Order: sequence, then structure tokens, then C-alpha cells
Amino acid sequence: MGTPIHTARRFRRANRTGSAAAGLLLAAATLAPLGVGTSAAAAGGFGPQRPQIKDSVWGGYVAQGSFTRITGSWVEPHATCNSTNDLFAPWVGIDGYGSQTVEQTGVQTDCSSGTPQLSAWYEMYPAQPIYWNDPVSEGDSMTGTVVSDGGGNYTLTLTDNTQGWTEHTTQNLGAQNVSAEAIIESPTQSYPSFNRLDFSGISVDGQVFDTYSPQALTSGGYSPGPLQNGAFSMTPGGASPHRANPATHPSAIRY
Repeated sequence: MGTPIHTARRFRRANRTGSAAAGLLLAAATLAPLGVGTSAAAAGGFGPQRPQIKDSVWGGYVAQGSFTRITGSWVEPHATCNSTNDLFAPWVGIDGYGSQTVEQTGVQTDCSSGTPQLSAWYEMYPAQPIYWNDPVSEGDSMTGTVVSDGGGNYTLTLTDNTQGWTEHTTQNLGAQNVSAEAIIESPTQSYPSFNRLDFSGISVDGQVFDTYSPQALTSGGYSPGPLQNGAFSMTPGGASPHRANPATHPSAIRY
């Protein structure tokens, strides 16, 4: 299927009311989808990855092919901030692994204040991420869904199964639908510490995720366990339990 393009998605830090206040930007050899901000006052990103490097920008599973729908659930872990630079998010989405766009939704954990702050968001990269004001807490069960109608319209839905709220939006983007993924990512290349993050119920185009033989990726010392019936866990393992080594990201440059 060719070599995937490593994109950089801008992931913004959100203040406690959920507004985008700052961010960090990851840049790669080719810029493409992702999203979140700079320090307490900049802009940044989540996005695609190259399979050749052992410790990647994305951690989790990525399938390549022509896809129009992904849905998946995860449980927000208890996270411990190691520095104010720690920032990460679990999310599900379409595109970004071999394309210049990403259509995605998830929850970010931001340590810029010194304690974990959780915010729900969606992003249609290269547009800026949009934050919802709904509350999210550690231990919450989340479900994200991204659906393409094949004509450029995408419906993104995020549900907090624990707190009982659902947000959805329909957006238009000229995207290619070349990948589907369930991912954790740190646009700052600096993860907070957590013991385990569980994904479950992942399906793509109505089929269990396993059907498409997705590729496993490790990020920031967190590795995916076996994918079984659309479920897997991210746990510490590898080089660093909470912080990615920039040396393993030769194409990633922080601004």
C-alpha cells in the first residue's frame, strides 16, 4: 500500500472551560493531519505515523485500506503528571496514515497546569481542533465514532457512557479515507504516567477491527497488547514509561 506519510496534527491545550487556549505543533517531513496547542499559550498536534520507527508518534493499531466508518471505546486512565509538558490523548479516527488529513475525536489529558485536565474534542485536520465543554473524568468510559458518507461529509460522535452525555457534529472535508485507527498520542512527545488504557469494541465498516490485520505501534514507551475481538490495552513497556525519546522521531520537530 506504499509508505504511509507521517503527518502532524495540531492538538490544542484547552482551559478548564474547554476553550482552546494554547498549543504545540509537531512537524514532519510532510505536514498533515493532527491537532493540539503550544505551552500554556500555543498550538500543536496529533497525527499519522511511519511504521519503520520503533517508537512512533502514534501508539495503538492502524489499518490501511478504504474505510468509511470506525467506532471504538476506551476507559480514561488515572494519569500522573511528570512535568507541565505532559500531554496526550486516546482517540479514534479515519485517515492520517498515508494521507494529508485526519478526521478524529477523543479526549486529551493536559498537564500544563501541573495537574491532569481532561477535555473532549474533535478535529478535521488541517482545521483547528474544536473542544466540547462537557465534563470528563478519570475512569470514564468513552465511545468515539467517525463516519464518512463517501461524499466529503463526516459525522463525528463522542459519548461519555459514564456521565451520560453525547456530542456530535457533521463536517465536510476533501479526504481520502485511506486508514482507520485507535490511537494514543502525545503531540509534545511527553506522556504523563498511567498503568493501563483499555480500548474495546473497535469496529471498522461493520467488521471487527481484527479483520483488517492492523499494524501495532508503540509510542512514548507505551505498547499495545494483542488485538483480540476489537479490544487491546496500552501499557508501559519499552524505552520510557512516560516520555518519548526525540531521537526515535527523526522527522518530528517541535515548534
